[in-house]
Amino acid sequence: MSDVPVAPDAGDASVGRARALARLLDSAVTVPGTNIRFGADSLIGLIPGLGDVAGAVLSAYIVLVAARLGAPASVIARMLLNIGVDTLVGSVPVLGDWFDVVWKSNQMNVALLERHLGAPVATRRASRWLVTGVVVVAIGLLVAAGVGVIALIRALLRQ
Repeated sequence: MSDVPVAPDAGDASVGRARALARLLDSAVTVPGTNIRFGADSLIGLIPGLGDVAGAVLSAYIVLVAARLGAPASVIARMLLNIGVDTLVGSVPVLGDWFDVVWKSNQMNVALLERHLGAPVATRRASRWLVTGVVVVAIGLLVAAGVGVIALIRALLRQ
């Protein structure tokens, strides 16, 4: 939804840079003798507290490229959701470090950007459905948690 026109080769160059960054962050290194790949995001995620935030900041570049190339809000929201999951789960000690190796949010976001550039209507529609589904599930979980807290408080007050 950018008002600034983007020259075709400028878009190609920025997508190429985003792709290179995603590879560096998610899959630059292969564990010898396996098909397991990891990148800088997994390594900087090992720094307690700061690592996952730094990874999210680096990941934001890909979202910025998508926004500059006119990706709609639903696609941007889906990308931010991928980064949010990576950052949130990645911050859990030990489990998060393994999760960073498996959940390759940057490569998912570049693939999403490329799908948007190739089939914008279908990608926007699919992203809307996914983001809407996540919001509905989150609201459902919040309501269930609220009902659970109220039930617990009532049970405690009866005693």
